[in-house]
Amino acid sequence: MPIFKIAYLPPLLIYASAGVSGLTSIVGIFFIKDFLSLSAAFIASIGFWAGIPWALKMPIGFLIDRYWNLKQYFVYLGAFLVSISLLIMYGILVHKSFMLQYLEIKVWFVLSSILTPIGYVLQDVVADAMTVEAVEPDFKNNTKQVKNENTKKEHTVIQLYGRFAIILGSLLVGLINLFIFKGVDESYANIYLLYGKIYLYALIIPAISVSGIVLFNFLNKNETKTLAFKTTKLDYQIFLGSCAFVIFTVFFGTLSMALSREIILVTSLLLITILMRLLIKGLKKEEQYTIVGTAIIIFVFRAMPSPGAGLNWFEIDVLGFNQSFFSLLSVISALITLIGMIALRKVMMRASLSKLFIVLSIFASALYFPSLFMYYGLHNYTSLITNGLVDAKFIAVINTAVESPLAQVAMIPMLAWIARNAPSKYKATFFAVFASFTNIALSARELLTSYLNKIFIISREVVDEQSNEIIIEANYDDLDSLLITLIIITLVIPLITIYMIQKTKLRSTE
Repeated sequence: MPIFKIAYLPPLLIYASAGVSGLTSIVGIFFIKDFLSLSAAFIASIGFWAGIPWALKMPIGFLIDRYWNLKQYFVYLGAFLVSISLLIMYGILVHKSFMLQYLEIKVWFVLSSILTPIGYVLQDVVADAMTVEAVEPDFKNNTKQVKNENTKKEHTVIQLYGRFAIILGSLLVGLINLFIFKGVDESYANIYLLYGKIYLYALIIPAISVSGIVLFNFLNKNETKTLAFKTTKLDYQIFLGSCAFVIFTVFFGTLSMALSREIILVTSLLLITILMRLLIKGLKKEEQYTIVGTAIIIFVFRAMPSPGAGLNWFEIDVLGFNQSFFSLLSVISALITLIGMIALRKVMMRASLSKLFIVLSIFASALYFPSLFMYYGLHNYTSLITNGLVDAKFIAVINTAVESPLAQVAMIPMLAWIARNAPSKYKATFFAVFASFTNIALSARELLTSYLNKIFIISREVVDEQSNEIIIEANYDDLDSLLITLIIITLVIPLITIYMIQKTKLRSTE
């Protein structure tokens, strides 16, 4: 099995562009906090809607399978949408009065938040299928599934490289942010212009993904085209089901009605379950049960709620974390993740997913304790007895170092399994449907987060720009209750789910 092939590079460049997208994340945190009067619950709801476009992976995946020889145009379209999203944010920050002539700033912000994931969806679906092509160059013309051990390992290796490319991109932008925000604080003049420049720099993101396709075309300029896609009844069922879901989502998303998010979430799960059933019905019963059981475990783990924006506000206002320190955390996170992926690569190839998620759930819940520790001010005591060494920033760094590798350790074995088990005809579709299922879990996460932020009200100080009067008082009184609730939920629900699944015929053996 080769350690690395040049054919891996095109999809890895597309993945790397997703990692570089973190260039604007720190700006986003401070822009929302300082310039938009949005509640933590509303921000979580934006996260819900921003996660829904990932369901477009299903019809897009089918279209890529159908028109495999034209896949580069999907990447070009995705790059265009990402560019538009970045330019909108630049306009908001640098040309605010001009943008206000057409729409309110909040509307522009939401539009940008929705366009970005749509662009990344288009590119991500192509990259997923291209990783399969890199391992099995003639998979579209081969009707038999490749099951040899070396191929299975190579699928895991290229998925490891894919996550590595994403995190390497994150490390790069973390270093850039660290340089940009060095010495920047609340009193920094022309902060709008600085933020705007970062969104212009971020135009390198779509350029990287397009370079992946340019390289792919160069490497494959003499390759013969794949066989024609023969349409069957199953194809129509998959495509029409995917389109029905997207139409339903957009329709309900534009209606201002009660429980629209809940209706979309439940309907999404129902439709995706039906599509999964269509795709796996050719497998053995035991394999089908394992797939369903594993999918449920992954969904529940990824659906666990987060603290929301309130914790970031607390870290900024009370703990004194600034743009430069958040940049440092992102660098540490990316670096430790890269190291962790290399150190744990054998574990990811061999570990049972059910056992892996038990360990991950315990770690995920435990990682809220440092934030709770700092909320009660105990970092002041540790700083005192250690002569300033173990202060709030030190604790945040250690917490970030432990937390960083967890998400990738969960993702890589799942992606490798999808790559090697998907039917040759439906590689992109299979990836898209199963990835959509797990991404819907992230929308459920945002929905649950918004619920918790309505129960435990957290607000940061909002000051009127003209009169300097305080419009909203800062209130972090409920943050400890929120964190304690998250510790219990994050630990108990996944463990109960895994225990129940492993006692049924859906028992995960992956």
